[in-house]
Amino acid sequence: MTSRSRRRTGSRLFVVYAAASLVPVAVLGAVLLRGYHDQALERGREQGRAQAAVIDEMAIGPALTGADLATGLSDTELERLRSATDLALFHGSVVRLRLRSFGGAVAFSDDGSVLGAVSPTDPAFRTAAAGGTDVQIVDDPQQAPGATVRVLQPVIAAASGQAIGVLEVYLPYDAIAAKVQAETRRAIWHLGLSLLALYAVLALISWWTTRALRRHAAAHEHQALHDPLTGLANRELFRRVAGDAVQDGQRGEGGALVLVDLDHFKEVNDTLGHHAGDELLKVVAQRLHGALRTDDTVARLGGDEFGIVLPRATDRTGTVALLARVRSQLAEEIVIHGVRLSVEASFGVCFYPDDAQSLEELLQHADAAMYQGKNGTTGVVVYEPAGEHHPTHSLVVQQELRLALERDELVLHYQPKLDLGSGEVHGVEALVRWEHPERGLLQPGQFLPVAERSELIEPLTVWVLRRALADHARWTAQGVAWTVAVNVSARNLGSLDFARTVAALLEETGTPPEQLHLEVTETALAFDPETAAAVVSELARQGIQISVDDFGIGFTSLSQLRTLTVAEVKIDRTFVAGLSGSEQDRAIVGSVIGLGHSLGCTVTAEGVETEDVARWLSDAGCDRAQGYLWMRPAPWTEVVSAFSAAHERSLT
Repeated sequence: MTSRSRRRTGSRLFVVYAAASLVPVAVLGAVLLRGYHDQALERGREQGRAQAAVIDEMAIGPALTGADLATGLSDTELERLRSATDLALFHGSVVRLRLRSFGGAVAFSDDGSVLGAVSPTDPAFRTAAAGGTDVQIVDDPQQAPGATVRVLQPVIAAASGQAIGVLEVYLPYDAIAAKVQAETRRAIWHLGLSLLALYAVLALISWWTTRALRRHAAAHEHQALHDPLTGLANRELFRRVAGDAVQDGQRGEGGALVLVDLDHFKEVNDTLGHHAGDELLKVVAQRLHGALRTDDTVARLGGDEFGIVLPRATDRTGTVALLARVRSQLAEEIVIHGVRLSVEASFGVCFYPDDAQSLEELLQHADAAMYQGKNGTTGVVVYEPAGEHHPTHSLVVQQELRLALERDELVLHYQPKLDLGSGEVHGVEALVRWEHPERGLLQPGQFLPVAERSELIEPLTVWVLRRALADHARWTAQGVAWTVAVNVSARNLGSLDFARTVAALLEETGTPPEQLHLEVTETALAFDPETAAAVVSELARQGIQISVDDFGIGFTSLSQLRTLTVAEVKIDRTFVAGLSGSEQDRAIVGSVIGLGHSLGCTVTAEGVETEDVARWLSDAGCDRAQGYLWMRPAPWTEVVSAFSAAHERSLT
């Protein structure tokens, strides 16, 4: 929902709220007006009651001797009554006055008439005869034009103090009504102003409430569609934008969808902690957002994966150049928690509508291109429909790899490790390959990254261990005394169950523990260091040899190495490759050799390809080496044949 539509909805809500608030205010006003009216009538009755009591006490009572009115009145009493009533009538304080016996007979009437007298059976008369007072506002033309206050009450004779009959008196209501109406008008004005103020307050509350609701709705919508860590669009919003882009593409407005995956992000999380990983993601988000146009959409899809929608990006060459610049900006060095890091990322690009007609196709093709980028060298890969028959995106690879384990499509190749002094082979390293039924022999880089990001790495490691130990038993039976080395991942070192699994496999194949070398990377050792150290210690306690692979490029501290039972340190091939032309690499390798020996470890160099490098390593004191100089990885039978023949030639 746009901000404009939210404002329109909020305005309608305010109008409805204000109208709804007016209803209770109007009802309250009507109720209060009715109450004021009733109170006005009650005040009129009370004033009539008081006035009648004064007339009885001051004019009627003193004129009577105390005899029951049923016996009639004396001339003296009549004279006194006429004098008193004439004065009251003259001043207008009384409209009509009658004295009646308890039986209803009229003993005295100011005008001598009994017309319109209240019936003795009337409840009002009976109330007065019983000693009560009844006051009503009546409109009786027989008594007087207009409304009057009719009061019926007992007549109290002053001489005896006893009730001797009933006083029926009609008092003028106009003066009372005028006074009551004046008071009522004032009350209505006050009420109106109060209700207006109340309505204004309610309207203000409704305005504030609708405004707060709009803000809350906008905030809720933003939270629902944006990543809380980076502030970028989330997967849901990304899919909406990408879906709209696909529809635009069908109308002729093409563009590109890009999926971005950070390389080695898991290592940052595992070694520096999740807080460092979060900081890195924030930096990546800022750099991606800052490097693109304002109408481009950047989203965090989850974990270390980002998505970009580039509308109107129809120039493929220009788009790839743009993304290459973005990738370069991402790679600029940053410092997180005191550690200098360089962010590398793989970009998979799919152009629409040329290469995808639906959102799902667009995402799948971009994912396939991104996965190719992770295994290639360019880092930015554009999806090519010609490669569609080789699905390489991670979900497909996971499913196919799971089936490969069941169908036994994996194979092991081995690379020998030689003693640089004698040239003899001391052991071999097992390297897994995949005999894919459609794509041929796949190298580890084409499927291991997917396995390491999923639960497949554990059954894969168990398969490699079981097959390597079985092959070891076969070449041992042929009289070849080589150890076998197997690589394990950080996930394997996350539980002591792995040590028990290895022990069970050794027992199953009858392999002596010292014949097995397990190679772990520095990164794997830094993943949950306490648990990793416990697993490594348990493996070493069993007699298994532990090697630290790719030494020099990870995050292992010297104190951690000192406390672990490590038998071998392997120098990473990136340092070995630069030995012939880099003084810095020679200094680093020389230091690693000295450090390894000081820790009591055998030092092995990886990736040796020339005699000069092998000679330099030997002179520097390196113990062993492996690389293409001697042999590329091959099935164990070929390795045994090659080095058995070489051994025989050396004897002749």
